[in-house]
Amino acid sequence: MTAPHSGGDTSGAGPFVDLHAHSTASDGSRAPADVIREAKRVGLAAIALTDHDTIDGIAEATAMGAELGVRVVPGVELSAVEGDVETHILGLHLSDTREMEAGLVSLREMRRSRAERIVIRLNDLGVRIEFASVLEQSAGGAIGRPHVARAMIAEGWAVDFRDAFDRYLGNGRPAYVAKDRLAVVDAIGLIHRAGGLAVLAHPSYSGTRERIAAFVEQGMDGVEVRHPSHSSEDTLRLNALVAHFSLVPSGGSDWHGAAEGPRTLGMMHVPADWLEKQDGRVRARAA
Repeated sequence: MTAPHSGGDTSGAGPFVDLHAHSTASDGSRAPADVIREAKRVGLAAIALTDHDTIDGIAEATAMGAELGVRVVPGVELSAVEGDVETHILGLHLSDTREMEAGLVSLREMRRSRAERIVIRLNDLGVRIEFASVLEQSAGGAIGRPHVARAMIAEGWAVDFRDAFDRYLGNGRPAYVAKDRLAVVDAIGLIHRAGGLAVLAHPSYSGTRERIAAFVEQGMDGVEVRHPSHSSEDTLRLNALVAHFSLVPSGGSDWHGAAEGPRTLGMMHVPADWLEKQDGRVRARAA
């Protein structure tokens, strides 16, 4: 597996965890139970299932985790905005899934509406796919642009994902449609009401001291320090900011399944004691 960025911690040996992964409940290519089987195969002690705007895969994943001896952390990935900047927030350690589900219904409706508008734009551009094809690709999961891309590929309108996004679906491309807006503070509140921890996902170079400080003021609990998109400098800086602001560290592969190429589940070698720190934060909040 690919070696991780060190981030200045002493995690040379396992056990390891992966706190950012997706399944077919949203835009991953593997069923929730298969994600857990893969976690077992690569030797992970725990994994967080963090599908986009849905928790539908958690029950299946948790059941398989109990069978295989892999801890499953209930999670979700929310797309929020700060100003005009899209910001992804992980909700980890969700305990009140009914509260989270109620808040997610409207977000999934937003996703469906966005996908419908993307298909209309594609049709106007001469790309004759139908929304029914996108629904077929989503297989009942939360709909995202990858499902539109899969429909385009299946019907011969794009060679692969890169082609679909570079020519049509990426930011600024002809069929791009912006997401409806969920403010960061509202995303954090939704996660907290569900008993979870709010973690800033893959901030990369934009994870500056000033930006992290603003998130702390809004109630952010942690930062994703290790992610495949982070440089070693990003990881070191974020690790230092987590310590400075007394946040909890997190990390994961952001794995979406077999089509990820070099990205593999567990590749970031996130130490299990990071998960223990998150457990401690959850206990402290509940006390």
